[in-house]
Amino acid sequence: MRAETRHQLKQDRFSRVTIDAAERTAHWTVEHQSKLIVAGIVVLVVAGAVLGSWYYFSQQDQKASVDLSQAVRIMDTPVRPPGVPAEPDTPSYASVQERATEAHKKFQAIVDQYPHTHSAEFARYFLGVNSANLGDNAAAEREFKAVTASRNEDLAALAKFALASVYRNTNRNKEAMGLYKQLIDKPTRTVSKATAQLELAETYQAAQQSDQAKQIYQQVQKENPSSEAAQMAGQKLQEMK
Repeated sequence: MRAETRHQLKQDRFSRVTIDAAERTAHWTVEHQSKLIVAGIVVLVVAGAVLGSWYYFSQQDQKASVDLSQAVRIMDTPVRPPGVPAEPDTPSYASVQERATEAHKKFQAIVDQYPHTHSAEFARYFLGVNSANLGDNAAAEREFKAVTASRNEDLAALAKFALASVYRNTNRNKEAMGLYKQLIDKPTRTVSKATAQLELAETYQAAQQSDQAKQIYQQVQKENPSSEAAQMAGQKLQEMK
């Protein structure tokens, strides 16, 4: 097997693992102004060493992936109830903001130290998540925009989906709609057509465009019978009566 072919197989395997990890760490609701909820731990695996000129970058990605898993672990660390002291042997944070701030430092360090790795792209994505959690919509927009240009279509789709939510939260519904339509036209493993349709319909509702929203909900029901998406669409249609 040629070195280029072996490298491509390793790259594909790496992409599958990292995308699966990102999907497990992010859950988007279909409610207005939906927010990203991070749960779980990212475990990134680089299969073997890469020969020749790729060896250095493989080593860099290995190091970055370890740092990335540690940074995401912070995002899954419990937040103590108000007034409850920290326990020496149990990691915890006094507030969501304290946790997000600490994770933000770790993700930024990965971007700074390993700028040309796959892990750096995922770190930028999570930088956007943390910025949104901290209420810094401008920073969240900047980070998500950077990731939308990724050659990894699945990660780019996640970033577009997150960026659309930032637009909605800053009263830029038209821009959010544009991104949802892109995702509908080109669905991926991370953002399905139905998911993007439900969010687009929610955005139309928020913009007082009920007719357009109804048409999309009906389309979701027609295209996805007996699915959870169809049930959600049906509930929304009932609420709009």
